Amino acid sequence: MMKKIRYAIAALAVAAIMTAGLGQAWAYFTTYAAAEGGYTINLGDRTEITEGFSDWTKRVTVTNEAGAAPVYVRVKAFGPSTCPLTYTGSGWTAGEDGYYYYGTPVPGGGNTEVLNIVINNIPTKEDGLEVGDQFNVIVIYESTPVLYDEGGNPLPADWNATLDVVTGTEVVGTPETESGEEGGGAS
Repeated sequence: MMKKIRYAIAALAVAAIMTAGLGQAWAYFTTYAAAEGGYTINLGDRTEITEGFSDWTKRVTVTNEAGAAPVYVRVKAFGPSTCPLTYTGSGWTAGEDGYYYYGTPVPGGGNTEVLNIVINNIPTKEDGLEVGDQFNVIVIYESTPVLYDEGGNPLPADWNATLDVVTGTEVVGTPETESGEEGGGAS
């Protein structure tokens, strides 16, 4: 009998040692990711996003700084795949790339109409929702300056354009010259 107890204790000790790191290995294979907060990069005119939330709907408006040049605006939201998002709002149209585009340039001091981002299929207690469970719907936006043709008419937005930044006497991000050498120099 004593021999069986020793074997049982030894087997339990081995099992405890083998499972000690198991929780860490499982955490490595989860699909959980979180993002919170933000970081603004200003490369020209300043725009600001305002978000409100009620009734499982985010209400988004983008404002262009007073005195700034007109800009085009686009918005995109990310949320859990189990809760698809629906977009509605006057002046906004869906793009093939998942962004929603505001149809007219936003002048300096102006703002977009509200874009409603509705969160659908909210989980319930029957779906396993627990008190304290949470998820984020993250909204991003971009703006690009409006360019004009020779007649003063606004050109369509070019979301792939690069920006040349001039700081002091250094030019950063200039396109290549015709000779194939990188541009730059004093300005």
